[in-house]
Amino acid sequence: MDRFVTREPGRQTRHSFSFGSSYDPERVSFGPLFALNDDLLGAGAGYDAHEHADVVLVTWVVSGALVHEDDSGRVTQPAGELAITRAGAGITHSERSGDGVTRFVQAWLRPAEPGGEPFRRTTTPDLRAGLVVVADEADLGVPGATYRICDLPEGASLTLPDAPQRYVFVATGALTRSSLAEPLAAGDAFEITGDHEVTVTAAVPTQLLVWSFDA
Repeated sequence: MDRFVTREPGRQTRHSFSFGSSYDPERVSFGPLFALNDDLLGAGAGYDAHEHADVVLVTWVVSGALVHEDDSGRVTQPAGELAITRAGAGITHSERSGDGVTRFVQAWLRPAEPGGEPFRRTTTPDLRAGLVVVADEADLGVPGATYRICDLPEGASLTLPDAPQRYVFVATGALTRSSLAEPLAAGDAFEITGDHEVTVTAAVPTQLLVWSFDA
């Protein structure tokens, strides 16, 4: 509930970092990650055509379906599908909910190099395998960056991968109390620096989005 909130007709966005007119000097970025937006869209609502450049957008649809349209056409991204968009020197796209309510979490990262050709790909990871790598530095164009997603059953524990910087976002469900913090529920996050071992346990069925940065 400490996140910044933007509300417009048909949509609500909670921002984990400073975004737009909402600014906090202590919440500007974490490694190359400088935006993590948790969007809730009503049926047919969303964002008209807008431009991006020199940013990597990583979009995970939690529920519903997101309709993405750009110069290459219109596609629907269902829940459980990941999209990686490297804007390069510039892209124009729109994002809207399908026929029902849609929730998606979109990360913005700084690429290693500005400019270049735009790139977009989608993938549907099999989360039955535990903590799954869904994007690495080759996909993202961000050195040392790895993105993992995990569905944890109730009572299951997970030891986070080692990395100098780790950002763990609770997309759904809740974690039990740990030595790090009070119980965390959907929308909460850990920012972890240092290579010490960290284990979390699901209080209920829980989905975690885990970023690791080697820098």
